[in-house]
Amino acid sequence: MDSYRGPATLEWWADGSACLGEFDVQVAIRVAGGDWACDASLGPERLPDDHREVFDLLTVLDPVFTLRFDERSEILVNVLRAQHGEHLALTAYEPAVPKGWSKAPVSW
Repeated sequence: MDSYRGPATLEWWADGSACLGEFDVQVAIRVAGGDWACDASLGPERLPDDHREVFDLLTVLDPVFTLRFDERSEILVNVLRAQHGEHLALTAYEPAVPKGWSKAPVSW
């Protein structure tokens, strides 16, 4: 598959048992070579102001969200605002490697 366009959900988890926000998005994913690019827009309906404030706060606290698809597949992504609107740019989250380590620690 070279592209996907459709619905998904962005979830912000405080820990493994507390999801503090779920936001419906429409995603457009494109594959180019070995990389992928993903744009998303909040919706399909415009977020009410109180939901927008929660989304904005969570994004400032930590821009790492779980991107979940209908078939229950998921990936951790960084969420970046692509201007002052409903449009977002999503990139795969890669944990930082501590200095002196050859790869990121495994969490159990």
